[in-house]
This record gives sequence, C-alpha cells and structure tokens, in this order.
Amino acid sequence: MSVQRATITALGHYTPPKILSNFDLEKLVDTNDEWIRTRTGIRERRIMENGASSDMAALAVQNMVERYGVNVAEIEVIIVATVTPDMFFPATAVLVGHKVGAKQAWGFDVSAACSGFLYALATGAKFIESGANKKVLVVGVDKMSAIIDYTDRNTCILFGDAAACVLLEPSGEPGYGLIDHRLYSDGAGGEFLYMKAGGSLNPATHETIDKKMHYIFQDGKNVFKLAVKGMADVSAEVMERNGLKGDDVAWLVPHQANLRIIDATAKRMGIDGHKVMINIDRYGNTTAATIPLCLSEWVATGKLVRGQNIILAAFGAGYTWGAAYVKWSLAKNA
Repeated sequence: MSVQRATITALGHYTPPKILSNFDLEKLVDTNDEWIRTRTGIRERRIMENGASSDMAALAVQNMVERYGVNVAEIEVIIVATVTPDMFFPATAVLVGHKVGAKQAWGFDVSAACSGFLYALATGAKFIESGANKKVLVVGVDKMSAIIDYTDRNTCILFGDAAACVLLEPSGEPGYGLIDHRLYSDGAGGEFLYMKAGGSLNPATHETIDKKMHYIFQDGKNVFKLAVKGMADVSAEVMERNGLKGDDVAWLVPHQANLRIIDATAKRMGIDGHKVMINIDRYGNTTAATIPLCLSEWVATGKLVRGQNIILAAFGAGYTWGAAYVKWSLAKNA
C-alpha cells in the first residue's frame, strides 16, 4: 500500500520592521561591518520590539491566509518549533491557535533549536500520513533578541527575529510532498551551544541574572566544524537513499546560520551555489524560522516550481541535525 504523503499547500512569513544593521552593532560592541560580513555573510537582522514569538507566528499565519485564502477554522493541529516560547506554559502553539482563531485545533511546541522546523515538519507529516488529520500547521518562530546579550560580539551579530509557517495536507498525487527525512541528535554537543539558566537545572535567581546565564552561549569553532559535517552528511544520506545526485536537486534550503557554513555544506554536497537558498544577509540566523522563511520568500517570487527536488538541511544546539527531501507540488505562487 502506498503511503499518503504530506505536502505543503500554503506558506506565510513575518519579519519585524525594525532593522538592526551591522553599523548599528558597531555602536554597541567592538566590531565592524566588514568583519561581520566576511565571517558570517550578515548585513542586517530584524528585531521584534513589541510582542512575543506567538505574535510573530500569528502574523505569519495571517500572511499565509491572505496569500492562499486558507480557512483557519479547518486547521486541526498546530506545531510550533521554537526555543523562545512566550513562556514555559501554556505552549506557544496554543497561544497561536487562539490568536489566529483556529478553534478546532490542538497543538504543542517542539524544541530542537535550529533544527526545530525540520523536527516539526517531520512530526506534522506523520499526522497526515497516518490519516489522523488533513490539515496541519507547522510554524518556525524565534525572538532571538530576547535571549541575546548585546555586549557579547560573538553572538549578538548572528541572530535575528522572524516567523514563517507552512500548511501540510495530503498529497493528491503519488511521488509529491515530503518524500523522506533523516533526523539525529547527540547530547554530547550540549556544552558548545546552550542557554544555561531559566529551566529546572538553574532556575532564575539574582545570581543567574548577574552571571548572564539567561543568554545564549556558543563555542563558534566547534559548532562550525560539526555543522558543516552534520548538514552535509545527512543531506548526502537523504539524497543517496532516494537516488538523487547534485544535478537532480533544484534547491538546497540550508539553515541560515553562517554563510561560510552554507557554502561549505553546498560544496561538500556537490551543489552549485546558484541552487542554494540564501537570505542570511538580510535576516541573520532566525533559528527555527530560517528554512520556512526561505521557502515562503522563494515561492512568492516564482523561483520554486512544481516538480522540483528540494533538500532541506539544518544543524542546531543539542546537537540536533537533519535533512528532508521534498518533491515540490505547489503550483500557485502567492
């Protein structure tokens, strides 16, 4: 019996209007525009001044509704990938459902850092494949500015705020949709990228605040080395499992962490640079939002074409990493 695959039928995104440029950061920390651009590829990033992750997610859903005419009352499940939830509970997915009027939907959050969208996408697809649900909303959103120390030049130059979403529905044709995925995690990498306080291990105290333990810590060298290998290896694995060569892939959609990581990953995979989705220069690393933000922007410009083979790849804190193979089925550009 053939599997009823999940396919993306609508997309939306939201980026806050406030721009934090490299020149703005020059006024905050010891850095400069050239240093940031040559090492990361980032020129600017967006900052959510007033509001939370659920607000950005709701605006991304609103953008999807306006572009595709989606009836939110028909959404059955909402999965939100984020490491910056509005609060520990209730889940951000529940708040998003309330804000967009998805009265029939139940939902939950997924925490897998920069791999969060892939984890959520694979999870959402299973609800479709099992036949349990027909419409699953998957959101990637992070307000990274809420957990960034803007006196730490190692991290403040990298991250921005954004949200993006996709609607999953059963594919009407065999061979289209989310064809395959591979996901991995290794807790041994936890010491290289983390936010140490705020959970049950180190609840908020005056001491944790004074020690800046509620901000991101990243060992850039270790993350860089393993991110390139992890994203390239798992992408190659997915391609090999499905008989794909570099020439067969129309687009590589990598997590937008660092342009050097993206370039190195594409090179290891044998993918030409013009076939790689890149918007890190305008948004920085928006964590769980990067992949769906690329997809939403590219489909809006007509660059994504029905029948194209697309590889999604990510690597994040945990460590978590993975890749997915999508046969693009959406014909309407909106």
